[in-house]
Amino acid sequence: MSASGGTKAIIAALSANLAIAASKFVAAFFTGSSSMLAEGIHSVADSGNQLLLLIGGKRAQRGQDREHPFGYGRERYFYAFVVAVVLFTIGAVFSLYEGIHKLSSEEGVESPIWAFAVLIFAIIAEGFSFRTAIREAAPLRGQQSWFAFIRRSKSPELPVILLEDLGALLGLIFALFGVTMAVITGNPVWDAIGTIMIGLLLAVIAVILAVETKSLLLGESATPEMERQICDALEAADEVERVIHMRTLHLGPEELLVAAKIAVAHNDTASEVARGIDEAERRIREAVPIARVIYLEPDLDRSRTTTA
Repeated sequence: MSASGGTKAIIAALSANLAIAASKFVAAFFTGSSSMLAEGIHSVADSGNQLLLLIGGKRAQRGQDREHPFGYGRERYFYAFVVAVVLFTIGAVFSLYEGIHKLSSEEGVESPIWAFAVLIFAIIAEGFSFRTAIREAAPLRGQQSWFAFIRRSKSPELPVILLEDLGALLGLIFALFGVTMAVITGNPVWDAIGTIMIGLLLAVIAVILAVETKSLLLGESATPEMERQICDALEAADEVERVIHMRTLHLGPEELLVAAKIAVAHNDTASEVARGIDEAERRIREAVPIARVIYLEPDLDRSRTTTA
């Protein structure tokens, strides 16, 4: 993810959610709708999400120091995990509580015109935000499905924003359904059902994001395609006979660590091996620019069996 692309999607989502949250709370006040109140909390949570992502992106730009010799790139993963576990969960728990509480209430939806006007405005604003996120993510998605992109992306911001905006649009549809049915039937239970549906939706999104960002926090390797490029670059160097084994690890979305044991000729001099390693590193960085930290260990090719 380009920093500018991810930031643009986050700011678009933040701007939309701040305006939408204010309008939803106004509608909730005039209508007494629990669906509108749940959606207002949803938008506040989303705004907090985007602020955390911006903070994480800023803090991740710090350079390496003695305590963190590989830098702070993983701060972006940490803040994305906080978004998933804390804020989405808070939104989900509140919505479920409010919906269950509303089931026993006999208060109907008052002044429904407020709810319909705000929901239509919110759907338009969220649609704009969602379109911006899709446009920014499309070049990185390539030929992958959207599901595969969310699963495999090493940059947490765009998948978070995509799921967040999708959840917001679906939540608005659920709220519109609940309010509409409550007005048509005169039964406030429909409003409660819409609220519970919003809570369940947020819970599902929280679980998906928590699983994906947890994997990034633990440390993910480069993609198979990228690892093949690195192997090809290594073995293209004259002094390298083959790659005995290799490990890769994302230190951040745009920073990759590469550690490999390479076979060199048994009669090479130390200067020839050093020259070969320098050439191999140059080829790796040329093939995979995000390979910033490279450790190569020369060894003799004692057998054709790869050893760990």
